[in-house]
Amino acid sequence: MTMTDDREIKLDRMRYVKNTESSRLCYLAILLDVLYFVSIYKSDVGSWYYQILIGASIVYNLLFLLMAFLASESVKNYQQNYSWLLYGLGAGQILRIFILPLQAHQAVVKVGGTDTVVMQTPQFIRVVIYLVGSAACLLIAAFINQRKCALLNNHLKTLEKEAA
Repeated sequence: MTMTDDREIKLDRMRYVKNTESSRLCYLAILLDVLYFVSIYKSDVGSWYYQILIGASIVYNLLFLLMAFLASESVKNYQQNYSWLLYGLGAGQILRIFILPLQAHQAVVKVGGTDTVVMQTPQFIRVVIYLVGSAACLLIAAFINQRKCALLNNHLKTLEKEAA
Protein backbone atom coordinates (compact mmCIF):
# COMPACT_ATOMS: atom_id res chain seq x y z
CA MET A 1 0.00 0.00 0.00
CA THR A 2 1.41 3.38 -1.01
CA MET A 3 1.08 6.72 0.77
CA THR A 4 -1.50 7.83 -1.79
CA ASP A 5 -3.65 4.76 -1.11
CA ASP A 6 -3.43 5.33 2.62
CA ARG A 7 -4.48 8.97 2.19
CA GLU A 8 -7.40 7.96 -0.03
CA ILE A 9 -8.58 5.44 2.57
CA LYS A 10 -8.42 8.05 5.32
CA LEU A 11 -10.36 10.52 3.19
CA ASP A 12 -12.97 7.90 2.29
CA ARG A 13 -13.39 6.94 5.95
CA MET A 14 -14.34 10.53 6.72
CA ARG A 15 -17.65 9.88 4.97
CA TYR A 16 -18.57 7.36 7.67
CA VAL A 17 -16.68 8.55 10.77
CA LYS A 18 -17.72 11.58 12.80
CA ASN A 19 -15.47 14.58 13.42
CA THR A 20 -14.81 13.81 17.07
CA GLU A 21 -11.71 16.02 17.38
CA SER A 22 -13.61 19.26 16.89
CA SER A 23 -16.55 18.04 18.92
CA ARG A 24 -14.40 17.07 21.91
CA LEU A 25 -12.60 20.40 21.80
CA CYS A 26 -16.00 22.09 21.99
CA TYR A 27 -16.88 19.98 25.03
CA LEU A 28 -13.59 20.98 26.66
CA ALA A 29 -14.37 24.65 25.92
CA ILE A 30 -17.76 24.19 27.59
CA LEU A 31 -16.13 22.58 30.63
CA LEU A 32 -13.64 25.44 30.95
CA ASP A 33 -16.49 27.94 30.65
CA VAL A 34 -18.39 26.16 33.43
CA LEU A 35 -15.28 26.38 35.63
CA TYR A 36 -15.12 30.11 34.83
CA PHE A 37 -18.82 30.44 35.62
CA VAL A 38 -18.46 28.70 38.99
CA SER A 39 -15.34 30.68 39.91
CA ILE A 40 -16.96 34.03 39.13
CA TYR A 41 -20.39 33.46 40.60
CA LYS A 42 -19.33 31.81 43.84
CA SER A 43 -17.59 35.07 44.75
CA ASP A 44 -19.53 37.40 46.99
CA VAL A 45 -17.54 40.47 47.92
CA GLY A 46 -19.76 43.20 49.27
CA SER A 47 -22.51 44.21 46.89
CA TRP A 48 -20.29 44.59 43.81
CA TYR A 49 -21.65 41.47 42.12
CA TYR A 50 -25.25 42.70 42.43
CA GLN A 51 -25.42 44.75 39.26
CA ILE A 52 -26.79 44.55 35.72
CA LEU A 53 -23.39 43.47 34.36
CA ILE A 54 -23.67 40.19 36.26
CA GLY A 55 -27.18 39.59 34.92
CA ALA A 56 -25.99 40.20 31.36
CA SER A 57 -23.00 37.93 31.98
CA ILE A 58 -25.27 35.12 33.18
CA VAL A 59 -27.53 35.43 30.14
CA TYR A 60 -24.51 35.50 27.81
CA ASN A 61 -23.02 32.49 29.57
CA LEU A 62 -26.21 30.48 29.09
CA LEU A 63 -26.36 31.45 25.41
CA PHE A 64 -22.68 30.56 25.04
CA LEU A 65 -23.24 27.11 26.52
CA LEU A 66 -26.22 26.45 24.22
CA MET A 67 -24.44 27.67 21.09
CA ALA A 68 -21.22 25.81 21.89
CA PHE A 69 -23.15 22.59 22.43
CA LEU A 70 -25.09 23.09 19.17
CA ALA A 71 -21.81 23.70 17.35
CA SER A 72 -20.22 20.62 18.94
CA GLU A 73 -23.03 18.43 17.65
CA SER A 74 -22.97 20.05 14.21
CA VAL A 75 -19.23 19.80 13.62
CA LYS A 76 -19.47 16.07 14.27
CA ASN A 77 -21.23 15.87 10.91
CA TYR A 78 -18.72 18.10 9.09
CA GLN A 79 -20.99 21.14 8.83
CA GLN A 80 -18.59 23.83 7.76
CA ASN A 81 -20.80 26.83 8.59
CA TYR A 82 -20.54 26.07 12.30
CA SER A 83 -16.82 26.83 12.15
CA TRP A 84 -17.76 30.51 11.88
CA LEU A 85 -19.92 30.20 14.99
CA LEU A 86 -16.96 28.64 16.81
CA TYR A 87 -14.66 31.46 15.68
CA GLY A 88 -17.20 33.98 16.98
CA LEU A 89 -17.60 32.18 20.30
CA GLY A 90 -13.82 31.99 20.69
CA ALA A 91 -13.49 35.72 20.06
CA GLY A 92 -16.30 36.31 22.56
CA GLN A 93 -14.42 34.37 25.21
CA ILE A 94 -11.37 36.57 24.69
CA LEU A 95 -13.49 39.74 24.91
CA ARG A 96 -15.06 38.53 28.15
CA ILE A 97 -11.67 38.80 29.88
CA PHE A 98 -11.79 42.57 29.49
CA ILE A 99 -15.32 42.96 30.78
CA LEU A 100 -16.23 41.25 34.05
CA PRO A 101 -12.95 39.73 35.29
CA LEU A 102 -10.87 42.84 34.59
CA GLN A 103 -13.43 45.17 36.15
CA ALA A 104 -13.76 42.94 39.22
CA HIS A 105 -9.97 42.72 39.55
CA GLN A 106 -9.68 46.51 39.48
CA ALA A 107 -12.67 47.20 41.75
CA VAL A 108 -12.30 47.90 45.45
CA VAL A 109 -15.23 47.83 47.90
CA LYS A 110 -15.53 48.44 51.63
CA VAL A 111 -16.30 45.26 53.57
CA GLY A 112 -16.46 45.61 57.32
CA GLY A 113 -14.83 49.03 57.12
CA THR A 114 -11.76 47.82 55.18
CA ASP A 115 -11.03 48.20 51.49
CA THR A 116 -11.19 44.83 49.73
CA VAL A 117 -10.37 43.97 46.13
CA VAL A 118 -13.40 42.31 44.55
CA MET A 119 -11.34 39.73 42.67
CA GLN A 120 -7.95 38.81 44.06
CA THR A 121 -5.06 38.22 41.64
CA PRO A 122 -5.02 34.39 41.95
CA GLN A 123 -8.72 34.18 41.06
CA PHE A 124 -8.23 36.67 38.22
CA ILE A 125 -5.39 34.60 36.77
CA ARG A 126 -7.47 31.43 37.11
CA VAL A 127 -10.53 32.85 35.31
CA VAL A 128 -8.34 34.33 32.57
CA ILE A 129 -6.76 30.90 32.06
CA TYR A 130 -10.25 29.34 31.86
CA LEU A 131 -11.42 31.88 29.27
CA VAL A 132 -8.23 31.73 27.19
CA GLY A 133 -8.32 27.92 27.29
CA SER A 134 -11.96 27.89 26.26
CA ALA A 135 -11.27 30.32 23.42
CA ALA A 136 -8.26 28.31 22.23
CA CYS A 137 -10.31 25.10 22.18
CA LEU A 138 -13.05 26.78 20.16
CA LEU A 139 -10.65 28.35 17.67
CA ILE A 140 -8.73 25.11 17.17
CA ALA A 141 -12.01 23.17 16.80
CA ALA A 142 -13.16 25.64 14.15
CA PHE A 143 -9.88 25.38 12.25
CA ILE A 144 -9.89 21.58 12.35
CA ASN A 145 -13.51 21.46 11.21
CA GLN A 146 -12.85 23.82 8.30
CA ARG A 147 -9.82 21.83 7.20
CA LYS A 148 -11.62 18.48 7.42
CA CYS A 149 -14.70 19.82 5.65
CA ALA A 150 -12.58 21.13 2.79
CA LEU A 151 -10.76 17.79 2.47
CA LEU A 152 -14.01 15.82 2.56
CA ASN A 153 -15.74 18.10 0.02
CA ASN A 154 -12.79 17.82 -2.37
CA HIS A 155 -12.79 14.04 -1.96
CA LEU A 156 -16.53 13.84 -2.65
CA LYS A 157 -16.12 15.96 -5.80
CA THR A 158 -13.37 13.60 -6.95
CA LEU A 159 -15.65 10.61 -6.39
CA GLU A 160 -18.45 12.28 -8.35
CA LYS A 161 -16.09 12.93 -11.26
CA GLU A 162 -14.92 9.32 -11.23
CA ALA A 163 -18.50 8.07 -11.19
CA ALA A 164 -19.51 10.25 -14.15
